[in-house]
Amino acid sequence: MKLINPLLILRILSRILLIETFAFLFCLPVSLIYKESLLPFIFSAAITLSLSGILFIAGRKSDPDKFSNRDGYLAVVLSWLVFSAFGTLPYLISDTIPSFIDAFFEATSGFTTTGSSVIRDVENLPYSILFWRSLTHWFGGIGIIVLVIVILPSLRVTGYHLFSLESSMKEKIHPKTKAIGFRVLFIYLGLTLAEIILLNFGDMTLFDSICHSFGTVATGGFSTKNDSIMSYSSYTQYIILIFMFLAGISQVIYYFLVKLNFKKIRQNEELWFYIAVAILAGSIATITLVVNSTRTFEESFREGFFQVISILTCTGYSSADYILWPLSSILLIFLLMFAGGSTGSTSGGIKMARHLIVIKNIRNVFIKLNHPKSVSFIRLNGKVLTENTNTSILSFVVLYLFLFIIGTLIVVLNGVDLVTASSSVASCMAAIGPGLGTVGPSGSFAMIPEFSKVILSLLMIIGRLEIITVFTIFTRTFWKL
Repeated sequence: MKLINPLLILRILSRILLIETFAFLFCLPVSLIYKESLLPFIFSAAITLSLSGILFIAGRKSDPDKFSNRDGYLAVVLSWLVFSAFGTLPYLISDTIPSFIDAFFEATSGFTTTGSSVIRDVENLPYSILFWRSLTHWFGGIGIIVLVIVILPSLRVTGYHLFSLESSMKEKIHPKTKAIGFRVLFIYLGLTLAEIILLNFGDMTLFDSICHSFGTVATGGFSTKNDSIMSYSSYTQYIILIFMFLAGISQVIYYFLVKLNFKKIRQNEELWFYIAVAILAGSIATITLVVNSTRTFEESFREGFFQVISILTCTGYSSADYILWPLSSILLIFLLMFAGGSTGSTSGGIKMARHLIVIKNIRNVFIKLNHPKSVSFIRLNGKVLTENTNTSILSFVVLYLFLFIIGTLIVVLNGVDLVTASSSVASCMAAIGPGLGTVGPSGSFAMIPEFSKVILSLLMIIGRLEIITVFTIFTRTFWKL
């Protein structure tokens, strides 16, 4: 018995690179429309396609029937690393980002829908590169693995092995993974198209509407403007606010909505908890801005709710420089960096369901203190969680916070101030984008030391794959027969 099936993994990676080849080709029409050089994307596609062909030939004799969970974990991690590594090519070839480490940071930030950037002046970039940045969000949002399962039935892999490891979908809503993939893709496309149309009615050009819709629906945050959404009209900001909120809702909810299964929606505790947190945090931010500034109520409401929803859903767009807000509001923003949207959405972070389960565990502790002989269970959506599931969720939260502390220490030791370091790590782990200090809404990650950029890039991938997936391949048991 083999530990892993290397030929099968090579075959999967070949298909991953084939998808990325097509992604490069999507940028060619933009280059033609704006009369920009086609070479960055032609060369990128040629290099990627060549390696895809080599890997396919190398793995053509692999047996998909021997695909195991170990293969799934390793393939998922390698897929994100490979996709990010080759996503650097347009930046390097066009010389818009000459450094490989900077380009890897930007590409990883795109595919993991983080939105952190090393580019100080995005308005000076070619349109085709701006489109590529936004497209990396859109592809990352739907999930590379979901695309593989939808497009590659010929692999005859029992898709759910891969699909269940990807952070964007955890709840099995249909016995056939391929059917899930198509439904999710349909919903994703629908939300994207709706936002493009609505934004185009405002003060955005069609190009900007497309780029910002890619970033919103994917909860990414790359903008075509240096000041993000600050210079756009109130109408545009409200549209993006609404779609950021919608993007933070689980795809499972939309599936049930399409199926007119309102009972399942009513029973979904995470949805109502997500709505409650958004309203409460948005109201606190609004009141703080009304009391401590000269803003009108409407301005305070719009700024407060926009930034809260942006951070809560891990999108990272900015309608104002919240670094200039009162200290209490800045603290609220920092705490929300650990929140995350719903499980099964494109957002990152710890996720609402896990926070809800932690709260229920704390409540149970107090119940047992008052009634030591009582027997209580943790329920979610009316179903009792098994002890293993409950322990796994609590362990994830502890591991997430532990990784945040370790990451912060590493970045601080590399010469970054504590506020910038802690918010950078929190932002990258949760795929938010901007942080505090020098990496706030009006800053960039350009001045972060290169070693720290590598650490932050890895944290983006670890956070995107919800930690356990990555850590599993480094355990001793993973490599045991």
